[in-house]
Amino acid sequence: MLNKNRQIKVGLNMLLDAVLLFAAFGLANYLRFNFVRFFEPGGAGPALEVARDLLNWLAGGVLVAGLVVGYWICGVYDASRLRGFSRRCATMAAVNGAGVLVFITGLYMFHQDNYSRVVLGLFYAIGTGTMVAERLFRRWYDRALRRRGVGLRHILLVGGGAAAAQYLRALEHNPYYGFQVDGYLCDRQETAFPVPWLGGYKQLDACMEQGGYDEVVLALEAFEISFLPKMIAACDRQGIRITMVPFYNDYLPARPTIDVLDECKLINVRQTPFDNLLNAFVKRAMDVAGSLVLILLTSPVMLVVAVGVKLSSPGPVIFKQERVGLNKRPFLMYKFRSMRVNGQESTGWSQNEDPRKTRFGSFIRKFSLDELPQFFNVLKGDMSLVGPRPEIPFHVEHFKEEIPRYLVRQQVRPGITGWAQIHDLRGDTDIAERIRYDIWYIENWTVALDVKILLRTVLGGKMVNQEKLN
Repeated sequence: MLNKNRQIKVGLNMLLDAVLLFAAFGLANYLRFNFVRFFEPGGAGPALEVARDLLNWLAGGVLVAGLVVGYWICGVYDASRLRGFSRRCATMAAVNGAGVLVFITGLYMFHQDNYSRVVLGLFYAIGTGTMVAERLFRRWYDRALRRRGVGLRHILLVGGGAAAAQYLRALEHNPYYGFQVDGYLCDRQETAFPVPWLGGYKQLDACMEQGGYDEVVLALEAFEISFLPKMIAACDRQGIRITMVPFYNDYLPARPTIDVLDECKLINVRQTPFDNLLNAFVKRAMDVAGSLVLILLTSPVMLVVAVGVKLSSPGPVIFKQERVGLNKRPFLMYKFRSMRVNGQESTGWSQNEDPRKTRFGSFIRKFSLDELPQFFNVLKGDMSLVGPRPEIPFHVEHFKEEIPRYLVRQQVRPGITGWAQIHDLRGDTDIAERIRYDIWYIENWTVALDVKILLRTVLGGKMVNQEKLN
């Protein structure tokens, strides 16, 4: 029954999307031929007649149907509540773009040169915006219902150790997903768990036979793994969906991939979104374009700062310091010099009231103007606009021995600003917590996340004020 209801819901969602997309197609035609008339100075031409006839609407229907099928193939209608809003929207935007390109290719192949490309451009913008708005409204509506206890997904948790506790904490931090743990099974009662204890593992069959559960979450510890085959078999007999929280959860990336070697499944535990060549290309393209624009915009400011540094104290205008970058390769990071020349530049941390700072240096550090030359590091490819802040070799050698997974951050280019920095994790803050934020960024990277970090950096007035060692 659950699968049948899910299929009905998917069918209704596909029908709604088709109706909205077709309405967007109609609106694109209306706008093109009533307001955007720059191709028809003499009145109605062949393009207008073609756009209004039955063939135009038939072509629009075929395009809309193809897009909805594309959504389905790409998993937009996946029932998982954990598939993020941004990922679904990005998928729909990509499918819409591909669909319009295929449609234009078809027009070219059938020599339909008089078909208005402006209509297709308007349709892409309106259709994509409509789909995003629909998902945004649906997410708001679903979360409002879940806050009232409607549409909750009832969970039976199996396990009482660290993995089960981690799952409960995750649900507590993300209540809007609508998962409710009705109880847990474990051979020992955990008094710290905020959900009812329903007995030992032998009670699994009895609990499922009572009904009311939509999903069983298996969160066993390593020493309990021998129970796993019987538990999976019991769930299969009841036809209940199974989700697992592996006891090695802390060692997995956010989106692990699985390769298959004969009957052996291989989990890639250090794969990141940047291993995808398209993702790497997009991020690098954003860095090159962004750094060029920012260099042009800030060049007058950099000229004034350079003169101020030169007049404030003897020494070079640009301070160069070795940092560790992508794949642990060293590079020279550029900054405007804000301190008097000293001998503690390779290992020392500076303080807010550091006597080595010049008066002008204190001013440019207050507004992070000393960081502006790092746009040239980005253009060269040593750094990125967004990423973990680069450390000097002295600290890398020190931290890699003390902090697990520290060198994971060296799998990407270091950044001028980052996920940790916009959460005020900079300077003398807890390095382990900072690394946790850095790794989360690396494993969950998207273009939208980079844009969000850049906007929060600028709008929040928080250019990175990371370690000041010069």
